[in-house]
Amino acid sequence: MVQKFRGLSEALTGLILMLIFVWCCSGCVGPGGAVADRIGSRAGFEKTFLWTREFTLTAYWRGRRPGAPLNLYLEGDGSAWISRSWRSDDPSPRDPVALALAARDPGANVAYLARPGQYAAPGSPPVDPAFWSDRRFAPAVVAALGEAADLLLAKTRAKGVNLIGYSGGAALAVLMAVQRNDVLSLRTVAGNLDPEAVNRHHRVSPLAGSLNPMDAAAQLRDLPQRHFAGAEDAVVPPFAAGNFIRRQGGDDRRVIIVPGVGHGNGWRERWWELLSFPLF
Repeated sequence: MVQKFRGLSEALTGLILMLIFVWCCSGCVGPGGAVADRIGSRAGFEKTFLWTREFTLTAYWRGRRPGAPLNLYLEGDGSAWISRSWRSDDPSPRDPVALALAARDPGANVAYLARPGQYAAPGSPPVDPAFWSDRRFAPAVVAALGEAADLLLAKTRAKGVNLIGYSGGAALAVLMAVQRNDVLSLRTVAGNLDPEAVNRHHRVSPLAGSLNPMDAAAQLRDLPQRHFAGAEDAVVPPFAAGNFIRRQGGDDRRVIIVPGVGHGNGWRERWWELLSFPLF
């Protein structure tokens, strides 16, 4: 009886391992990817993989009116860290806030870009984890997002781009905006616009190999923009947006502190309303 049980157990173990192997090799999306696909499908987005010189980036998009601007959403840092000292092997967001916001955008041409390593394309080369940790705002990342933006502009035949960045995606939106001449506006949501101050606040090491969006602040003074910060955000407190505007020498009205909203919660429900705020 013991031998029969042991044989059954070994057979089941082998079957489970085989199924895991098949699942991994088939390119099936994990739980986070399934959530993203569901959000994108409900919004009428097409999913695509964009090959740039450095990375393969995952995007969701729709184009309804050629010539209208493209509203381009950049995702946050996702699940980059398991703990303060333990880096994740997969930075894909389990709750893609920027994609959820894009899905609520009534614009004619709307697109969403995941970050390097997020929702990786089946068979794509592995990404160095440094690009979702210390080097997450590196020049190579900014360049890849810019290349992907060009591809999405071509797909939608849009004229000009409105950048919307969530969390760490806000820092990248700033760094993209300062390098392009087709950016019409900038919006940030819970934006990490002063990474050095935010890291000091959390008593973690400064980023190595990343650009600092604060260095680009003054150059964007004349760009129409809004920065939304959650009053209850303990991850990226509102002082980050305030510091950015002060460095910019810009209008304080550009920062809106939204009551009752944290880092990831509350934005979806308010997004239609917040999109209607005028830009300064």
